[in-house]
Amino acid sequence: MSPTRALEQRTGRRCLALPSNRLGLYLALRHFCVPGERLLMSPISADEILFLVLAAGLRPVIAPLSRRTGNIDPSRVNLSEVDAVLTTNLYGLPDDLAAFSGLTLIEDVAHAMETTVGGRPLGTFGAAGVFSLSKHAGAGSGGVLAVESAADFTALERARDELLQPGSWRAEALGVASSMARQAALALDLVRPALTLMRALGMEEEREGYRIALRATELDLAMKTVPSLPPFDPWVRADLHSYRARRGPLSHWYQGRKVAKVARLRPRRLVGVRRLAELPSVAAGVLDHLDQPLFRVPLLVEERDEAVAALERRGVATGYLYAPPYDDYAPSFTTPSPSPGDARWWAEHVLPVDPVYAHRSLPVLRELTPARG
Repeated sequence: MSPTRALEQRTGRRCLALPSNRLGLYLALRHFCVPGERLLMSPISADEILFLVLAAGLRPVIAPLSRRTGNIDPSRVNLSEVDAVLTTNLYGLPDDLAAFSGLTLIEDVAHAMETTVGGRPLGTFGAAGVFSLSKHAGAGSGGVLAVESAADFTALERARDELLQPGSWRAEALGVASSMARQAALALDLVRPALTLMRALGMEEEREGYRIALRATELDLAMKTVPSLPPFDPWVRADLHSYRARRGPLSHWYQGRKVAKVARLRPRRLVGVRRLAELPSVAAGVLDHLDQPLFRVPLLVEERDEAVAALERRGVATGYLYAPPYDDYAPSFTTPSPSPGDARWWAEHVLPVDPVYAHRSLPVLRELTPARG
C-alpha cells in the first residue's frame, strides 16, 4: 500500500505525496495563510522550519514554551494578536489544539504520525496536516500533506508540481541504500561503528551548532522575493538537498514498505515509552500520554551533551536536538517570545530518547541527574 493511501485511511483526508515534509509545510502555509499574516510558532523545532515560514511571507511570532511538553504554551499568549498557528507536536507530544480554535491551524505532524487526541489522529484538526516519512517510518525522505477538500487538494497538487525539480535515479538509489544501511545499523546494534565511518568519510554535513548558518545579509535579499520558495533553498535544503526533487518508483516502493511496518513497532514503542516514563528526568507531559507511541521520549537532564556522548559509546545515537530558540537565533526576522527563558532551558537540557531502543539506553539514563531550574 502506498504511504498516501495508508494515511488517507488513517486520517479520512485527501493526501498528497511529496518528496519531503518541508515542502509540504511551505505549500500549506502558502495556500492557507496570507502573506503578511502573523504566525504563532514554537521557539524550538527543526532549523529549516523558520525559513519556510519566511518564504511564505509570514511573520514568525515566537510563542512561550511549555516546560511540560516543549510545545507552545497558549496560556501565556494573546491569541487575538496572531492570525494563524503552526503546531510542532514535539517528539509526538500533542499541542494544545483546543486553545487555537478560530485561528488558521497548520499541523506539523512529522513527529506525530501515530499520536491521537481523544481517539482522533493528529493531522486532522487543522486546515492541513503535514507528515514525514523519515521519522516513524524511517524511510529516509518523503512527506504527505493531508487536507479536507477536493478543491484545496487540486490547488496544492498544482502548486507542488510547479515547485518540483527533476529527480536523479542515482541520487534516489543512494538515498534508499543509505536509509536501509541506517536501519540495519540500528537493528544490529552497529550504530557506533556506523557513526565513526560516516565521520571518517565526511558524510555528516557541517552545521553551525545545531542550526543552519543564518547569513543575515543574504537572507535580507531573499526576503525581498517573498512569497517564493526557491530563493530560500540555501537554508531550507540543509541536510536534504533533494527536498524538492521528484521521487520515482524505487522511493515509492521503499516508503510504502516502511510505512507498513510502523504499526508492527507500535507495541514495542509503547513499552519503551512507559519504561522511560519511570525515570525522574522525564518531561512531565509524557506522563499524560503513556498511551501514545511517541517518536521520542524527552528527558530533561543536567550535562546533556555529556549524556549524548555516553549514549553514543553504548551505540545509541541521539538526534532531533533543536537549539538555540528561534528568537535568539534570528531576532531581526521574528517577533520574539515574551518569555524566552523556558525555551533556552529546554534547549539546553532536553535529551530525546527513542523508545524502540529504550533497553539500550536505560543503563546510561538511570545515572543521569534531572535538570534543575
